Amino acid sequence: MKLEFWRQDLRLAHRWTIARGNASVFPVGLVALTDADRTTGLGEASPIHRYGESVDTVAAFCRKVDATRLSFDDVPRSMNYLDTVAPGNLAAKCALNLALLDGAAKRARKPIYDFLRLGFRENHHVTSFSIGIDKPDVIRKKVLAAEKYPVLKLKVGSPDDEANLAALREVAPTKPVRVDANEAWATKELALEKIERLARDCHIQFVEQPMPAGTDPKDLVWLKKRSPLPLVADESFHLAKDVAHCAECYHGVNVKLVKTGGVSAGFDALRAARKAGLKTMIGCMIETSILISAAAHLAGLCDFLDVDGNLLITNDPYLGVTAENGILSFANAAEKFGLRICPRPD
Repeated sequence: MKLEFWRQDLRLAHRWTIARGNASVFPVGLVALTDADRTTGLGEASPIHRYGESVDTVAAFCRKVDATRLSFDDVPRSMNYLDTVAPGNLAAKCALNLALLDGAAKRARKPIYDFLRLGFRENHHVTSFSIGIDKPDVIRKKVLAAEKYPVLKLKVGSPDDEANLAALREVAPTKPVRVDANEAWATKELALEKIERLARDCHIQFVEQPMPAGTDPKDLVWLKKRSPLPLVADESFHLAKDVAHCAECYHGVNVKLVKTGGVSAGFDALRAARKAGLKTMIGCMIETSILISAAAHLAGLCDFLDVDGNLLITNDPYLGVTAENGILSFANAAEKFGLRICPRPD
């Protein structure tokens, strides 16, 4: 097996701002695994600085990997080997897991959603479209530009939160909106106050990660009991082992493949969450169509989808799942098997 790694700088259509910071260019790491039969699997890491990962850490991990110990014929054994290379490094393991599954499903002549026995329902799965923190006049323009998307996700955690929501409502008065605080509110009292104000808007679906992930569980339980809106864990939920904590403190969870270490662990995390009675969502970072398409293969396990990272950039090098009018579709994918992605024509 041959392993290749390269960096891709993704250019955002608008400067992207959340409670933790902002950027106009977002680097990701791409990998390719090719076996002796010339089957190639592609993968992507969109590392999260919040967890101490970067494209450099992904590259360093890949340099440590003995690619001869990876196989499309035994993905679980290959992932077990990767866990011995170094602890953590879930973004790097995500990229390699995608590449392994892409190659394995191609060899089985199946798309990954059938390889995993999930299937995929065309004209059924709807993704939200994200609106980053900005000034109200820019928010209006962004929401107007996103008119074709039926569900919006609004980032909050700035002094302009209420004005930004009001600006959104000037353009889209009744559109369903999901709110993402990215750990912005430090105390349970502040979080409850913010959520109660949001709840005056009857079209808010839920609030994502209102408080820091390390918050005392007693405070989170206190907030859950009093919140007029459902609470969804993001930074608090990584793997299936986190389900018990989240079932106590939240109403739902957001799975991101770069947090779990790929589709395999994401599949397990979503099934565990559903078994525990939690609502499930699959989310994303700023990503190419490799990771977005990978997430879409798990749509059958989700109540909500937030897989718009490739819609926010101007230089996606791949084609895969589409989201015309917010509806995910593989109908026009040129590749029939694996991740169902192909390079974008020059």
